[in-house]
Amino acid sequence: MAAVMVAGFLSLTAPTASAQSTVTRFDVYSPSMDRWISNDVISPAGGGPAPTFYLLTGVGGGEDGISWFNNTGVRDFFDDKHVNVVMPIGGKYSMYTDWNADDPALGRNKWQTYLTQELPAAVNSRYNTTGVNALGGVSMAGGPVLDLAIQAPGLYRAVGSYSGCPRTVDGLGQMAVRSMVEVLGRGNVHNMWGRPGGPQWAAHDPLVNAEKLRGTQLFIATGNGIPGPVDGINSIPAIAGVIPGSVLEGITQLCTAALQGRFAQLGIPATFSYRPEGTHTWGLFEADMRASWPMIAGAIGA
Repeated sequence: MAAVMVAGFLSLTAPTASAQSTVTRFDVYSPSMDRWISNDVISPAGGGPAPTFYLLTGVGGGEDGISWFNNTGVRDFFDDKHVNVVMPIGGKYSMYTDWNADDPALGRNKWQTYLTQELPAAVNSRYNTTGVNALGGVSMAGGPVLDLAIQAPGLYRAVGSYSGCPRTVDGLGQMAVRSMVEVLGRGNVHNMWGRPGGPQWAAHDPLVNAEKLRGTQLFIATGNGIPGPVDGINSIPAIAGVIPGSVLEGITQLCTAALQGRFAQLGIPATFSYRPEGTHTWGLFEADMRASWPMIAGAIGA
């Protein structure tokens, strides 16, 4: 845990008489990564301390402009809700984990430390919080949000995993991780967790460590790769454009089914959502986040 936390604060929108929430850009210094990290924050206008819902984005970490904040209606959805919503910008191709070594392509990544220690300390210091947290993540973050709950027991009362692959150590899990870190990010997974399939890979696998999620409220969702209205698709050219997303969502469905089987084997309660449609699109992601909210809100008192 960092002894000193330094944070910057910038208002993006001024509250009005009718507004129920305030949107701010919150810059937090990360000692572990020795750099500033920006975070978009939606906070309720008043009414006393509120819990915090951390939302992680996909493979680009929001650094590419693709994020919950930019690609969904989160601002409107949470406008009348009593919760702080924190959306970090950063972590591209990192699996939101602590890497063993700096990487020539991806630099220094200590995202587990940032997300479980540095950022919550700064948020609790700056905003009016209850200290009660939940965590959600999509695509690349869909597995890591479960891993973060495993690595930081008790920090999150609820977790929403949307269209992710919560596996790392087996063949499918390794393929999913390496496709993001190495193929897309040009990073070296040996700098992350060492030898693929080795002990560190197993230590971060939600399937292997499922027992450690017992007691956390869980909502795990996936589409099935078939384009549909939830994707916002209404033309043949649009359908052709989501073919890669169809393949990705087919993989996440396989990963999700395996996790459900493991939970059933161990008797761990969780909500699994399988839509009869949905490719790897923000329409699907947002629909599943909204569907998870009643469970998450109940768990954190929002």
